[in-house]
Amino acid sequence: MRVLLVEDEPGIADPLAAALAAAGYAVDRAADGEEAQFLGETEPYDAVVLDLGLPKIDGLSVLRAWRRGGRGFPVLILTARGSWREKVEGIDAGADDYLGKPFAVEELLARLRALIRRAGGGHASALLRHAGIELDTRTARVTLAGAPVALTALEYRILAYLMHHAQRVVSQAELTEHVYAQDFDRDSNTIEVIVGRLRRKLGRESIVTVRGLGYRMGSPG
Repeated sequence: MRVLLVEDEPGIADPLAAALAAAGYAVDRAADGEEAQFLGETEPYDAVVLDLGLPKIDGLSVLRAWRRGGRGFPVLILTARGSWREKVEGIDAGADDYLGKPFAVEELLARLRALIRRAGGGHASALLRHAGIELDTRTARVTLAGAPVALTALEYRILAYLMHHAQRVVSQAELTEHVYAQDFDRDSNTIEVIVGRLRRKLGRESIVTVRGLGYRMGSPG
């Protein structure tokens, strides 16, 4: 899953980016509104964490521009603690949730997980299940028939994306766009290799190739 973090204060952005990466996300960063607006208009994100007080273009203007342009990814805005006006303006501008500063990183991660679950497939629980596979989005842990399965970061991101969208076929191009950060050297051939490794760990039919279309979740075995 790929997230855009828009925050101009390094003291907040650096540890938050590290926490997002540790939670299994591919993270892009923007330190001003101009860069954020461009990235949001040109890159496919699963969610955005957006500070409102940004240089060049303020966060509300960025959010309004995204929504006018039809960008529907979920947005969690960061506001000044106790500023009810910012919260109201953010929600009216198209934000999906808000969090006041200072905040606990654990709460931000929980809110982000909820937004992504709802946007991805209406999942109500943090625990995703499919044919014996369980993926806990809170701990980034995976089990198969109750037994733990060790995955690399990229294996986890691919499996998480497929399980969030288990009701449909996901193209290789879509997977490539959503599991790599912007500055990563993307190679679509790597997706095939990683899917092969996941099949060895989860079962040959756990991920099915739909010829000419992409991948979908199958049945382990």
